[in-house]
Amino acid sequence: MKNKWKMSFLILMGINLLTAIILFSLIVSPASSPDIPAKKGSNRDYVSFHVKSNKYDLNRLINHYLEQEVEDSPIDYRVVLNDEVELYGILPVFSDKINMKLTFEPEAIKNGDLVLKQKSMSIGSLRVPISYVLSFIKENYKLPRGVEIRPSDKLIYVHMQELKLKSDMKIEAEQFDLKKNKISFTILVPVK
Repeated sequence: MKNKWKMSFLILMGINLLTAIILFSLIVSPASSPDIPAKKGSNRDYVSFHVKSNKYDLNRLINHYLEQEVEDSPIDYRVVLNDEVELYGILPVFSDKINMKLTFEPEAIKNGDLVLKQKSMSIGSLRVPISYVLSFIKENYKLPRGVEIRPSDKLIYVHMQELKLKSDMKIEAEQFDLKKNKISFTILVPVK
């Protein structure tokens, strides 16, 4: 009978000792910090903010950006947002300067870039092929980094994340519906 009590006591003491060691190791070990879930396909070095805007404010921002980015361009042009994206500029023809207006239908695509599809064009009373005018703009106008003109496709492709912004911020277009005045972007702010 003495051996049973002795054996039971030693087993109980072993269990208590093992429990104390496990508790002590859990208390002493460092706590792990939870992982912050990243947006699928996004860079973990950026924090995203969703911004909604309107045509009036975006017009002001675009033209301010263009003034700073292409201030040393020999040819003047500006962008106006109405129900479409309108590009106004001057096209030199021989010794004259002719006003031109190109309109584009904007579309925000899944990767955050913006596609401007050629909709109409007016250059005084001249009939000039759209691809010629887009080629002329591509070769003669100083465009911001990230703006790619594709004359054969009759479109302008805006690589939103390549646009030069202060503090290395990046922009992704989410929605760009000018007719309904619904414009939204994701602004990516670097955290490293």
